[in-house]
Amino acid sequence: MEFRQLPLLLLLISNIHSGHTEERPKPNVTIKPDHHVFRGDSVTLRCDIYDEGVTSWRYNWYKDGSTSVFSDRQEHTFSSVTESDAGKYSCNGTETEGSRRSNISDEVTLTVSVPRAVLSVSPQKWLTEGDPVTLICEVNGSSTGWTFSWFTVTDPGIGNHYELLSDSSRGAGGKYTVSSADLNHTGVYVCRAERDKTAVYSNTQPLWVTGVSPPVSLIISPSRTQHFTSVSLSLSCENQSNSDGWTVRRYTDSGRLEDCSSLRWGSQTGSTCTIRATVPSDTGVYWCQSESGETYQHVNITVHIGVILESPVHPVTEGDNLTLRCFYPYISPPKLRADFYKDGSLIQSQTTEMIIPTVSKSHEGFYSCKHPETGESPKSWISVRGCHSDSQISVLHILSSALAACPYLIVTVVLIYKCCKMRGKTPE
Repeated sequence: MEFRQLPLLLLLISNIHSGHTEERPKPNVTIKPDHHVFRGDSVTLRCDIYDEGVTSWRYNWYKDGSTSVFSDRQEHTFSSVTESDAGKYSCNGTETEGSRRSNISDEVTLTVSVPRAVLSVSPQKWLTEGDPVTLICEVNGSSTGWTFSWFTVTDPGIGNHYELLSDSSRGAGGKYTVSSADLNHTGVYVCRAERDKTAVYSNTQPLWVTGVSPPVSLIISPSRTQHFTSVSLSLSCENQSNSDGWTVRRYTDSGRLEDCSSLRWGSQTGSTCTIRATVPSDTGVYWCQSESGETYQHVNITVHIGVILESPVHPVTEGDNLTLRCFYPYISPPKLRADFYKDGSLIQSQTTEMIIPTVSKSHEGFYSCKHPETGESPKSWISVRGCHSDSQISVLHILSSALAACPYLIVTVVLIYKCCKMRGKTPE
């Protein structure tokens, strides 16, 4: 038995030998604001003893079975609680002007934890222009009493400077909602939770918004989002008119923002970036960036040692077919007969390729494949965009051209009519 527990034990023995245990009042310990608090919070312990015959008590406090260093007052307040203050507390009382004593109260546990803000996104971080999205910030699973601020991260991974959003206050309750995302909402976000004297920052959370008609295309070869290790990977920014001035950049899973040309992970020639031998740390989001800082065509790339899923790099258009395959690099041929999953649910068993004809918006989700012997692939998000056919654009172009030409047609007809009339005849 530990020496520090002897005072409480001796007090219990004394209570038993006195023979008056049942006549003594039993105190009640309360903790405010809560039994579970965060480091830095203000916490008050209170010992209440109810006995009609006693008007004044001198209080004794115990922590984890030993005499505490508290004063002899009824309440004790930690102005800024720390993890060392956590423990099981109890109390008893002695009459100030008399000989009566109380029993020992039941122990009450005070738990002190380090606050941790967790930032998540709903429905998901991959967006198309016009999609709604909500950033959600919580502290250890509960947002009670906390006020939240919202920031974007400038130069992620290089100092991580935070810039307060101009409309941050509308997310003070813990949710920051964008009803219709546009390209400017692409970025890395952070929330800050504050309560009393405590402030804590969350993890970083990226949002990637893809334009409906981007001015440049990010061409990836091999054309898939998941790749084996130790293979060559080419990423090229291609523009119909001019591909000069575009740079490939990436944001890795480790939270670093990197240029292809500035670091050793790749080499850039013109607007093409080449990774000569892929490694798992190449996993991240890649995009094309113009000289003026505009970003387009964000693509998630995963480098995996084992099984990979072959899925399209860019969003699939409604009405098109979608084909998925499963590959493993250590067999020949590498194509597997596997099970395919969407959002964790099995959708097709034991097939070398899964074909979804006439894709619709309901087919959006996270897809993966699994083989009973070689393992499971990472998940890839497949986005579906609305159909904007070229025929619709052509019809609009023809109509607009016809309307523009109408005044000239009318003037021509009037002139011909007048000319014929002057000659004494009209066209039949």
